[in-house]
Amino acid sequence: MIHADRSRCCGAGMCVLIDATVFHQDEDGLVVIDDAAARAADPALLRHAVSCCPGQALFEDAAAPAKSSATQRE
Repeated sequence: MIHADRSRCCGAGMCVLIDATVFHQDEDGLVVIDDAAARAADPALLRHAVSCCPGQALFEDAAAPAKSSATQRE
């Protein structure tokens, strides 16, 4: 599963450009993940979003940052 550390999000929106069904931005421009859409998404596309994130705010379960306050929308 993919997660977001919103404290690292810079609001660039690359993830939304990659897959707007999974990634959204809240009123502050920070990433929000739709978990249901993420479960149905192509895993390669999600990995691409992780690798393109300029703030390194996106990660998969196995790649969780050491000090993270990960949040997401259920």
